[in-house]
Amino acid sequence: MQTGSTLHDDRTGVSALGGLGAQARGASGRLPPEIWMQDGAKRVEQALARLLCAEDDGETELMAAMRYATLQGGKRTRALLCLAAGALADTPAHMLDDVGAAIEMMHACTLVHDDLPAMDDDVLRRGLPTVHVKFGEATAILVGDALQAHAFLTLASLDAEGDNRIALVRELAQAVSAEGAAGGQAMDLSLVGKHVELDRIVAMHRMKSGALVRASVRMGALCTIAEDAAHAGLYCALDRYSACFGLALQVVDDILDATADTATLGKTPGKDAAAQKPTCASIMGLQAARQFALDLLRDAGEAIAPLGPRAERLAQMLQRANAYLFKHAPCA
Repeated sequence: MQTGSTLHDDRTGVSALGGLGAQARGASGRLPPEIWMQDGAKRVEQALARLLCAEDDGETELMAAMRYATLQGGKRTRALLCLAAGALADTPAHMLDDVGAAIEMMHACTLVHDDLPAMDDDVLRRGLPTVHVKFGEATAILVGDALQAHAFLTLASLDAEGDNRIALVRELAQAVSAEGAAGGQAMDLSLVGKHVELDRIVAMHRMKSGALVRASVRMGALCTIAEDAAHAGLYCALDRYSACFGLALQVVDDILDATADTATLGKTPGKDAAAQKPTCASIMGLQAARQFALDLLRDAGEAIAPLGPRAERLAQMLQRANAYLFKHAPCA
């Protein structure tokens, strides 16, 4: 297995850009980050549309609601992390597209369920009515269930070796298990209205949202590289990177919930404070939380430094997160 090829290899996610010439690629021959990110997000959107294409039976709106939950925009951060990690593993583009789509299905599942009245009770997501508002609470519950099933069906049908498919299914299942997103959501609900230490908030974030970020990075590599003794250093670097990156994303989200408007968030601002939910921002203060996020992004960069140029796209994801933080949560 070759693992050290250049990141602009068409096998690793840019084959759909055949019409782009040297000007788009630049003097180095590498694609600028905004080009591969836009193309990657577009291809994942196309994969989602293809994989969620079954016709409803005329009596339900289930598939329409599933498509609504997944195809209404979003930054596609988790799918792009998968594509970025896949680039350093020489994972074929068509495989990454479907794995990225499966990850986005699972992410949408967690969002639909989190928005329910029994959970975070939100009426906006990505600037639109949440699924339970538009389609009803019962349909929203079924949408989450069905998206989870379709995510695993996608991985089980992947054009990959059997051992790789098993590793991918295991990774995604672990991310949303009682040790991952489900357990993190349960912990989040249990902390409402309580005074807690920062380490408990961090532990909750690492489960509720961080576990799926970790899986997204690992799955890009697991498509083609087994997690064994020969690749222990690679997965150690990816795990440290994703732990820092995932926590940073949630800290930024905590900051924006307290400071941003609905147009920026795409959802209702001030929900954490209204629900008396302790967050990194409420415990540390906004400026300390902002510096914490910056430190985490720096640490993530240090984690992948030993991987060299082949981790360039993972580094570019950090640059995008930094730019987002500076744009939407500037220094006071």
